[in-house]
Amino acid sequence: MDNILFSRRRAERFAQLLDEANGGRRHHVRSRADGQLAPLVAVGQRLSVDPPAVEVDPDFRTGLRAMLLATAVREGLGTTPPAGEPATARPTATTRGSLLPAVTARRARARGAILIGIAAGAIAVSGISAASENAVPGDALYGMKRSTERAQLALASSDISRGQLFLDFARTRLGEAAELRGDRIGYSAVLDDMDADTRQGVRLLTAAAVQRAEPASLDTVNTFVAGQSRAVGNLLDGATRADRERTRRSLVLLDSIRERSDALRAAIACGLPAPAASDALGPAPSACPGTR
Repeated sequence: MDNILFSRRRAERFAQLLDEANGGRRHHVRSRADGQLAPLVAVGQRLSVDPPAVEVDPDFRTGLRAMLLATAVREGLGTTPPAGEPATARPTATTRGSLLPAVTARRARARGAILIGIAAGAIAVSGISAASENAVPGDALYGMKRSTERAQLALASSDISRGQLFLDFARTRLGEAAELRGDRIGYSAVLDDMDADTRQGVRLLTAAAVQRAEPASLDTVNTFVAGQSRAVGNLLDGATRADRERTRRSLVLLDSIRERSDALRAAIACGLPAPAASDALGPAPSACPGTR
């Protein structure tokens, strides 16, 4: 399983990064997972420095405690090896004293990182999200809102999940834009972020569709484009001239995505090989033989 939180090696690296972020000894190593883990470490630091004033629902607190305890039991945290464990699996008497503390500490760190990751993920999608979900650029909690989104991306287990998250974030940016109409700079900046999230999500999903040679991910793209186009079009009502011009650019992008999705669907249907070329929207297919 390639989930970033439940790979033992990545969990150990997560523990190291948390130690370093809190002033611990630097390990002077790099991992390919560092870029994905960095948003979670940042959220952990922000939570410790500036915890949000959110009242956690008692039912959520109880459920989270039960989940963590169940994970601890499943992972063997705090338990001793069974008495009948084979001798070959144990350190020899001469090395036990030197190896056991290091092995135990490493396993405890990894398991602790897993539990911390579970807790961070649960908090990121509950209390913090509840406090900041209505924040817009300029609000005190907006930075926390964006950090929570980055943490959700780090928790995603596949490119398809990340692509769907980016599209969800694009919908969120659209809601923020509706609150900022009339603020030319703020409105344009939020739509820039919305379009960037849209491209990121579409690129991941179209690439997944081509790699798997099946259009399920394209269905997600088409559903997003249909709903988003209607919602973006609604921003034109009563908008200033500058806002209308900026809004139309986002509508053009959505039209381009619809055309790309249709072209990829046709290419998959007629069995064309995976395109070698790609752009901001992902693979750029050729036309099927016999079509214009």
